Amino acid sequence: MLKKLLASAQNRLNRFEQYTVDVIYGRRSGRLATLYGGFLRVNSVLFSGIVQLRTWLYRKRILHDQPLGCLVVVVGNLTVGGTGKTPVVEKFARSLAERGRRVAILSRGYKSKSEPLWRQWWRRLSHGGEPPPPKVVSDGENVLLDSENAGDEPFMLARNLPGVMVIVDKNRVKSGSYAIKKYGADTLILDDGYQYLPLKGRLNLLLIDKTNPFGNEMMLPRGILREPIKHMKRASYVFLTKSNGQPDGELEELIRYYNREAEIIECAHRPSHLREVKGNDRKELAALKGKRVGAFSGIATPESFEGFLRELGASVLFTKRFLDHHRFTRHELEGIFEQAEAAGLDFLITTEKDAVRIPHDMESPVPLYFLRLEIEIIDGVNDFEEAVSRICFPELSKTSTFGRA
Repeated sequence: MLKKLLASAQNRLNRFEQYTVDVIYGRRSGRLATLYGGFLRVNSVLFSGIVQLRTWLYRKRILHDQPLGCLVVVVGNLTVGGTGKTPVVEKFARSLAERGRRVAILSRGYKSKSEPLWRQWWRRLSHGGEPPPPKVVSDGENVLLDSENAGDEPFMLARNLPGVMVIVDKNRVKSGSYAIKKYGADTLILDDGYQYLPLKGRLNLLLIDKTNPFGNEMMLPRGILREPIKHMKRASYVFLTKSNGQPDGELEELIRYYNREAEIIECAHRPSHLREVKGNDRKELAALKGKRVGAFSGIATPESFEGFLRELGASVLFTKRFLDHHRFTRHELEGIFEQAEAAGLDFLITTEKDAVRIPHDMESPVPLYFLRLEIEIIDGVNDFEEAVSRICFPELSKTSTFGRA
């Protein structure tokens, strides 16, 4: 009975969250949506004031960042979700590691499993309230945590980047210090760190989704902006993601209005191959052509994922969408598997990020694969290489400081 009540409450919460997302993106109409949108807008004004006050306090040195004596690279965005940040972090970390840097990726581990309450109390009693050490997802040689305990993106990065350390903690100063002292890291990459001001980046890489740069240009919770657009002035490099290669003069003009110095690099997320979720089989993209497939995902922009499948020639017979970072229940997955089998599908396809959330002991009656995406620099290759070189060989850079307050 209790389990049913909890499941019902969770379903109502999920529906409310989805309704809120629909209002933010303008997918709902009517009086209720208008009233709710007005309520969210009032909160947006309050949130904007808090964000700008915090930034001002750091700029005036009333609040201080904490240098760690190590090169720090910040990768982040002004908006919530959907910019394709993880593949950019992966490409950047791999490029640095190949040039001999000891790289540690610092993540907050969004929606990772928290320490049990009883263990928190026991630590306070036995260690005088000493905070726990950061979670080590990868020590550079072995992946030590699963996606539930590490978070989706940290686990993906750890699995795809041998030789790179991945460490999770909300306090990135603490995790950065830990990476330096315990593992000898000489380069720290702050994953989703543009708003993390206590640890200042030597290079700030700002990602902007070219297909939907700033949403409705409102702050959270009425819009998707985490901070005002004008704060792009802190960026050293601006990565325009999901680009189709066509120039967008209006967007570039806006970027230059707030930041005249940052290099602009355009990149696209390209499908690379299919990988079996519960095995090692790899298929080329041509295997999708003419095939009957179903798609399910819990990401910020499922339209792009589903669009890739159609562009590759697949006949997408059904789709199932969940909120970003949704952790699938067994009941939800069983329903998807049953629907796929009943439809006589050739393949069931999900995203790489979603694949890590599927329990190992669950088997699909239909071949289950994830679509692997990789970053391709389509304009600004030299600027990307320069960014890597400025970190690996700072003595060769044109200037001694990077980024602006």
